[in-house]
Amino acid sequence: MSKFSDRLKELKSANNTTQKNIADNIGISLRGYQYYETDTKEPTMTKLIAIADYFNVSIDYLVGRTDNPNINK
Repeated sequence: MSKFSDRLKELKSANNTTQKNIADNIGISLRGYQYYETDTKEPTMTKLIAIADYFNVSIDYLVGRTDNPNINK
């Protein structure tokens, strides 16, 4: 299974976006986002939801609990 930090990097690359763009869209500093990618810090639940919404994936996918990115509705 993928770690959260690995999944973030994969999603960033697959969506052809930047750390700065993601950080701006979820309302955190660039450095704050970089902490997530380097596995230095973990996001709060609110930020985890914002990241999942930004990439349009499920939280379970984002944190590596499944390889299915679809959101269960």
